[in-house]
Amino acid sequence: MKRKVLGISAGISFLLFLLLFAISNRMVNSLDTQTIVKRWSEDGGNAHVSCFFSVNSGVSQDRIEELEHSYDGLLADAGILPDPEKPGARLWVDAYSADGRITISSDRATLSMDAIGIGGDFFLFHPLKLLSGSYFSGNDVMQDYCVIDQDAAWQLFGSNDVAGQMVSISGVPHIITGVVQREDGRLDKAAGLDATLVYVSMESLTKYGRSNGINHYEVLMREPVDDFTVNCIKEKLAYDEKEIELVENSKRFSFLSRLKLIPKFGTRSMNGKAIIYPYWENVARGYEDILSVITLFEVIFLVFPLGVVIGLFAFYWKHKGWTLGEKLRRLKDIAERRIEKLRLRVHRKKKAQR
Repeated sequence: MKRKVLGISAGISFLLFLLLFAISNRMVNSLDTQTIVKRWSEDGGNAHVSCFFSVNSGVSQDRIEELEHSYDGLLADAGILPDPEKPGARLWVDAYSADGRITISSDRATLSMDAIGIGGDFFLFHPLKLLSGSYFSGNDVMQDYCVIDQDAAWQLFGSNDVAGQMVSISGVPHIITGVVQREDGRLDKAAGLDATLVYVSMESLTKYGRSNGINHYEVLMREPVDDFTVNCIKEKLAYDEKEIELVENSKRFSFLSRLKLIPKFGTRSMNGKAIIYPYWENVARGYEDILSVITLFEVIFLVFPLGVVIGLFAFYWKHKGWTLGEKLRRLKDIAERRIEKLRLRVHRKKKAQR
């Protein structure tokens, strides 16, 4: 009776483990800002690294351009060269951003709002949900573009379908390329998405708004060996752990990485650096805390049935009415008999053919 109860309990525990495992995987896959490696290439072999800078780090666009110019040479030295059969394929992509404030006007209203100045392929790393229009790239020759959220669209025009409309930033016309949905979950609001937001080029934020300086950079790159991308950034940016924080996103939410967070629970969220994380990193760190708790219960619900299985095996092994030697001898006898039957069958077949 006790063994039956243990077996049922172990089965329920294992089902709870599978349920929590499915929930945690769904949560991880819902973080679009952390899944570019999967979206970029199905064969893997890439690393996604994020860098967060303090106000005093001194990281400028010039330093980022120097970093970008070094990538091809570093990859070539590691034996990673462009595929001649895919002339348009890129070995790396990157993006950077700065937060700040900016004032936007339409014929209907004038809004002073939070702004993110972007450079590089920002929306490739951050595929926000488009309600209308499209994204723009920080690499575009023309920099008079912007993407606004639905709140700004309604206040400025009374509609979400305003892609292609013009707004004025410090008297300079800018084209709205798209309108995006602003996430409004509890974590999203706590992370900084609690007010109207606009995405403009780094040039527009610097010239016409108030920029707090580049506080974020990220790159997706081919990874010939582990930590190749991280080490490249550390070397070229003169890494100072007090002013720069590096996050390897590729393995960030793996089961093993989540296990390592459990002993750090409570202290890992403390930030002793002068770094203000952008909203997407705050959301990711919130998910890490939640997932570390889920992972703890996953381990508990998995260890219990494993312990029961091992215990039952040990019990039956101890009380078995046979020895390992007897079983081996029996298997040997069975094998010898089958070989003998096969030999007789072959002999009869040959005899019949004569």
